[in-house]
Amino acid sequence: MSLKVGDQAPEFQVTARQAGQDRALSLHGILAEKNLVLYFYPRDFTAVCTREACGFRDAYAVLRSGDTEVVGVSVDDAETHDRFAQEHGITFPLVPDPQRDLARLYGATSMVRDILGLSARITYVIDRSGKIAAVFDSALRASQHVDGAREAVRRLRAARP
Repeated sequence: MSLKVGDQAPEFQVTARQAGQDRALSLHGILAEKNLVLYFYPRDFTAVCTREACGFRDAYAVLRSGDTEVVGVSVDDAETHDRFAQEHGITFPLVPDPQRDLARLYGATSMVRDILGLSARITYVIDRSGKIAAVFDSALRASQHVDGAREAVRRLRAARP
């Protein structure tokens, strides 16, 4: 079961890869300073996943310059993430989740995906209070995730006092 708008985002503590280095991340640590776009995707180097990652890469400077961090999560290991990030110029953190622990916590799994050893393609925009502000769930439309997240962040910024 995936989370829905208005739900409290589950706390997590993970090790991400960014620029070839390990980086400890936690939900509360990110939200202390920024909103979060947390997106789950099946695999590095696949067509739709690459389009999605490159879309977030292209939007990253604008999102980060304001008040938002982007974190990608897939079942790939750290070395695969490093190759993927280097080949496609990805500068935001990528979380290796081979056991799908974080994916399960966020409902980014299904029976079929569990059999295949993958996670679902789902994006959460989480505001600084820890609430889910937007959810995008489309297996094949990467642009829906990127454009939707950008618009959700724009709305969060506009609503800020």
